[in-house]
Amino acid sequence: MNTLSVWRRSPFETRAQFDALVRSSLTPVPAEIAPAAEVGRDGDDAVVRLELPGVALDDVTVEVERGRLVVRGERKDPRPEDARGRSEIRYGAFRRAFSLPSTVTSDAVSASYDAGVLTVRVAGAHATAQPTRIAVTAATPA
Repeated sequence: MNTLSVWRRSPFETRAQFDALVRSSLTPVPAEIAPAAEVGRDGDDAVVRLELPGVALDDVTVEVERGRLVVRGERKDPRPEDARGRSEIRYGAFRRAFSLPSTVTSDAVSASYDAGVLTVRVAGAHATAQPTRIAVTAATPA
């Protein structure tokens, strides 16, 4: 025989659990940050802009690695360890990677950083992107 029992929680216990859930969602997650990026075109050049507010220039690396443009770095928390509380600002390591055409070398890549925005220009990335028309001929019967 099955027994059904009713279990009731006090509203205060439920509220406390809800508050704990909200607090835990504000706890910083040690996962990698993915900064917002904008990819555009300027003539034959590809232009990538990444938002990196609060990131020191010395903490950013731009590399061409196995056919990919890789931007990595770290946003460091300037507050002393004992003064850190809740924060919606994400601190820690970040990495973004973008595919490059096979014809692009590291010599074609330049980068600048101004007002929290990293701009990476890939010269000639779209130079060979123009379609080439192939003539179609009629097959001759055998």
